Amino acid sequence: MMIFAGIDIGGTKCAACIGKEAENGELQILSKEKFDTLTDQPDHMIAILQNSLHKQFSEMNNVSLGGIGISCGGPLSSKTGTILAPPNLPLWDNIPITEHFESEFKVHTTLQNDANACAIAEWKYGSGKGTNNFAFLTFGTGFGAGLILNSQLYCGSNDMAGEIGHIRAEQDGPIGYRKQGSFEGFCSGGGIAQIGQMMVIRETAAGNNPRLLTECGNIRSINAKAIADLAEQGDSLCREIYRISGEKLGKALSIMVDLLDLDAISIGSIFTRSYNLLWDSCNKVMEQECLSINYRHCRIVTSALGDKVGDIAALAAAAYGAAKQSQF
Repeated sequence: MMIFAGIDIGGTKCAACIGKEAENGELQILSKEKFDTLTDQPDHMIAILQNSLHKQFSEMNNVSLGGIGISCGGPLSSKTGTILAPPNLPLWDNIPITEHFESEFKVHTTLQNDANACAIAEWKYGSGKGTNNFAFLTFGTGFGAGLILNSQLYCGSNDMAGEIGHIRAEQDGPIGYRKQGSFEGFCSGGGIAQIGQMMVIRETAAGNNPRLLTECGNIRSINAKAIADLAEQGDSLCREIYRISGEKLGKALSIMVDLLDLDAISIGSIFTRSYNLLWDSCNKVMEQECLSINYRHCRIVTSALGDKVGDIAALAAAAYGAAKQSQF
């Protein structure tokens, strides 16, 4: 049985998993272990992940490892297989991660940033199946895109393609990607929290006592989930916060749709959970801004893989990398 291994490296958690492509074409997770990330001990963390794979392999019979995929936040180099300097992994500078795994397991190893790995996963096994031009948008801690163009992953010259969150949407506004008014500032968990904090400050200055402040206790405790919960209950201030975020999401999607002429865009995390709070204002902007032929053609969908996308992403990167390797 052909299997693939996936390594997911995050700022707080890491995971090692094994999976296979089932007869129905789905990617099935066979086993998995999770660990707290040792942000200050990369070599030790790598050893833990390698040992986990060895342990999982030892519990399986008649298997052949087809490849390893590693998903990690950037910046990184997929060409050299090097983790460069991720802000959430402060001591993981210039780590030749694929070299470590290839020397240990003697199979081709692929490194991709998390958005690209998720794009491969959704394209091959989720909401992008059957498309030639597809994007997956993260909408959680950050806001960035993984791009599949002409049925190939597109990374750009420096693995920095798809960084739509860095584009400035407004001159003022919440900060994301270290830039005020950026799309990430409006379309991320932290950005939504900032919008909420700004609006609560404005309301209290006007002599009002917003429910959001009462529920959270203080300004600094305001977060996207609390805002979403109250918005679902009909709180007008919180619904307005999500309306603003949805508008900026619509503007970002309009740029992507008209620039890339995509078949579909899948959006994860907050968009998947809060679709009914974001979609109306998002869609209204897209209908106004997009070329009509592109607006009618491109589907905007929630992530089909949902919470599993992180695990599937690393395995999908492994399968994609192995297939690319076999072409040479």
